[in-house]
Amino acid sequence: MLTSAPSPFPTPTAQPRFRDTVEAWMRQFQDWLCQQLETTDGLGRFREDAWQHHSGGGGRSRILTEGATIEKGGVNFSAVEGQMSEQAARVLLMPDPNYFATGVSVVQHPRSPHVPISHMNVRYFEAGNGEAWFGGGLDLTPIYVDLEQARWFHAQIAEVCQRHNPAYYERFKHWADEYFYIPHRQETRGIGGIFFDRLIVGKEADAESLFAFVRAVAEVYGRTYTTLLRHNAGLPHTEQQKQWQLVRRGRYAEFNLAIDRGTRFGLETGGRTESILMSLPPQCEWHYNIQPEPGSAEADTQQWLRKGVDWLNAQPTAAC
Repeated sequence: MLTSAPSPFPTPTAQPRFRDTVEAWMRQFQDWLCQQLETTDGLGRFREDAWQHHSGGGGRSRILTEGATIEKGGVNFSAVEGQMSEQAARVLLMPDPNYFATGVSVVQHPRSPHVPISHMNVRYFEAGNGEAWFGGGLDLTPIYVDLEQARWFHAQIAEVCQRHNPAYYERFKHWADEYFYIPHRQETRGIGGIFFDRLIVGKEADAESLFAFVRAVAEVYGRTYTTLLRHNAGLPHTEQQKQWQLVRRGRYAEFNLAIDRGTRFGLETGGRTESILMSLPPQCEWHYNIQPEPGSAEADTQQWLRKGVDWLNAQPTAAC
């Protein structure tokens, strides 16, 4: 049975402005997560690329590429402000073109096809009209779906949601199913997780409650993913499984380039291109009309890539 230790991550210290408190915690979380991933990998170290945004603020992009278990991983922090174009504001549904945004975005591409690709991001926005909101989420993209681990992963998220709002898990799990979906493939990116956007301060809940929830989401990602890395990275794999990994990475790239709103936001607001595209895998492949062999492990995984799976109670026969 998979287990993960509670996080020792400290409670943020209050700053003069709420947005400063959030930004300071985002920086601190990036440091903590990088340390957790480096310790778990045992070999790789993150390289930092500090950058400035043309209209104010900047960020720290951290990339690990020489790990024992992580082939390419990114943990990016940013805190930027400025004024976006009217077109960008309209596309992104911004109530005012003036904005402040801070957050951490994470994508990990492991070496082993037995370890899922993982994604997590947490973010805070303030618009020029004073409206503020949180967003974020986490999800897994297994190369091969392991039902026990899928149930465990969703159970960890459900427990976090239950502590903050009993309605959050079902609501945000459904949102993830809808968001992490590749319509031109008619399949989900992976087994999902939770996704939420525009949790408006004062409407959804007060600022401190929303901030506490976002911190818990970020921390549960760190605990669960390092657990999966430790548990799966050493399992033996075949060349066929590595080939399937390249195909599934291609689907991941398709989503991030064609659909993901975070990618669009970064490009529309003049963010650092290398940091925005750090989510792409180091290698991937596309093959014309590839179809898994019926009854194979690849075909079994393919059947799970659909909306509406009750991962907390999923059974092997449910996919047939």
